[in-house]
Amino acid sequence: MVGRTPEYLGKKIEAYEMKMASLILLIPILMAKLGTAIAVIVPAGLATIYNPGAHGFSEVLYAFSSGAGNNGSAFAGLGANTPFYNTALGIVMLMSRFWLAIPALAIGGSLARKKKFPREQALCPHTTCSSSPG
Repeated sequence: MVGRTPEYLGKKIEAYEMKMASLILLIPILMAKLGTAIAVIVPAGLATIYNPGAHGFSEVLYAFSSGAGNNGSAFAGLGANTPFYNTALGIVMLMSRFWLAIPALAIGGSLARKKKFPREQALCPHTTCSSSPG
């Protein structure tokens, strides 16, 4: 990182915390894309896509994106009430919801192990506006 190292509660945020935060953002996205990819390949997933082409694909993508976001809704053109979709959407929802706890706990544990550093004179205070005309 260039410039001042970010901090939170007097503890420096380093590359490990940023990697874990990136995982929190990427896990639901990857689960939605993986679920969609499986659903458009497997015959059980293709059987209940009632709109052919790009619209049918977008319905499957929406169903898995919604499942990854813990909502679980789907468009009417997708027959999502089948054993395949119920199981696949449930797995995506479970993984997207509970796997996020692992990197979040890793961030918390990492910050808990770090010692608070004393405020240095070189650090700019967050409470004043340094760019105001004087």
